[in-house]
Amino acid sequence: MSASAVFILDVKGKPLISRNYKGDIAMSEIEHFMPLLLQREEEGALAPLLSHGRVHFLWIKHSNLYLVATTLKNANASLVYSFLYKTVEVFSEYFKELEEESIRDNFVIVYELLDELMDFGFPQTTDSKILQEYITQQGNKLETGKSRVPPTVTNAVSWRSEGIKYKKNEVFIDVIESVNLLVNANGSVLLSEIVGTIKLKVFLSGMPELRLGLNDRVLFELTGRSKNKSVELEDVKFHQCVRLSRFDNDRTISFIPPDGDFELMSYRLSTQVKPLIWIESVIEKFSHSRVEIMVKAKGQFKKQSVANGVEISVPVPSDADSPRFKTSVGSAKYMPEKNVIIWSIKSFPGGKEYLMRAHFGLPSVEKEEVEGRPPIGVKFEIPYFTVSGIQVRYMKIIEKSGYQALPWVRYITQSGDYQLRTS
Repeated sequence: MSASAVFILDVKGKPLISRNYKGDIAMSEIEHFMPLLLQREEEGALAPLLSHGRVHFLWIKHSNLYLVATTLKNANASLVYSFLYKTVEVFSEYFKELEEESIRDNFVIVYELLDELMDFGFPQTTDSKILQEYITQQGNKLETGKSRVPPTVTNAVSWRSEGIKYKKNEVFIDVIESVNLLVNANGSVLLSEIVGTIKLKVFLSGMPELRLGLNDRVLFELTGRSKNKSVELEDVKFHQCVRLSRFDNDRTISFIPPDGDFELMSYRLSTQVKPLIWIESVIEKFSHSRVEIMVKAKGQFKKQSVANGVEISVPVPSDADSPRFKTSVGSAKYMPEKNVIIWSIKSFPGGKEYLMRAHFGLPSVEKEEVEGRPPIGVKFEIPYFTVSGIQVRYMKIIEKSGYQALPWVRYITQSGDYQLRTS
C-alpha cells in the first residue's frame, strides 16, 4: 500500500492540486502540514516524514512546490518517496519545467496523470513514455485518444508497446563510471569510490529478450572461472524490466527492454582508486602585495588514453586582483565571483605533465585567513576506459522473427566529486 492522497502545494502551503485515492483523508488535514513543517524547522528537527494525529505526511520539495503524500497506515515509506520522485519525473517530461506556473496552466492534464499514476493507493503506470501514448498534450489542453484500453496497460510488459518496427535493429550500450575522490594535503586518499551506470539506447523491433553478460566476480565464482579480470559489484540496482529472480539464481541479466533510452542498472565499487589526474600546487605570498600560484597536473592513467574537457578549479584569495597567467597547455581564466581560476585543457593524454602559473596582486593590508583553503576540484572525461575494469562480455538478442541485431558498446570514465586538498 502506498499513499491515501497526494497534494501539490505552493511555497506558502496552499494546495494547488489534491487527489484523494481512498477517500479517508479530509481536505482539512493538509492545512496542518505547513505549520507543522515550519515549527519543526524552527526547532531544528525537520524530517521528511511529519505526523499530526493519525495522519502521516511524507513530503519532498521541488523548485517552488511541495509534493505531499498522506496516509493513515504504516505504509512503505521507501515506496511512497519513490512514487513522489517518479511523479516529479513524469510531470517534468510533460511540462519541461515543473513549477507552480506549469501546474496552474495544466490542471486537467495533472489530474489525468495522477489518476493513471496511482489507483486506490497503489502505484500503477509510472513510465512517462507509456503515459504519453494515451495522455497527449497540445498546448495547455489535454487530448485523449480513442475510448479503448491501451495495450500497454493490460500487457504483462507495461514498459514496452507492441508492434514496434525498425528498418535497422541496433542496441547502443554506454558503460559510464564516475570517480568520487578526496585527497588530503599530504597525498593520502581519504575517500575513493566508483559509481557506475549502464545505459541503453534500444532500436529493436517486436518484443525481443536481451541477455547481458558482464565480468561479474560472483558469476565467475559460480562457473569456476578465473577471478583475475572480474569485478565485484556492490549496491546493484536494476530497471524494472530486469528479471530479478533470474539474476538472484544465476547472475544472468535478462530483460525485455523499453524502447529508446533508459538506464538498465547502476552499481558502486568502494575500491581504492589511484587519482587519475594528480594535482600539486604551491602558493607564495610576497610582502603582502602579490601572490604566485603554481599548479602541476599529471595524467596517471594509461598512455594510450586521453582525458577530454579537463577543467581544474584552483581557489584564490578573495581579495586578489590583477590576474596574469602562463600555461604550458590550455587556457586559464579568473572567475572573481567564485574566487577560482579555471584551467581548461581540451585534451590531456595519460602520462603527460603540465604546468600553470598565476600571478595576482593583493591589497597592502593583509587579510587573515580564518579558514583553510578550499580544495582544488577537477572535471574530466576519459572515453574508451573504465577504472573498475568492468566489461560487457556479450549481449544476446532473441526475438521470435529471428532478425539479426548489432550491439555497440562504449566505455566512459568521468569525474564525480573529485577534490584534492592543498592545506
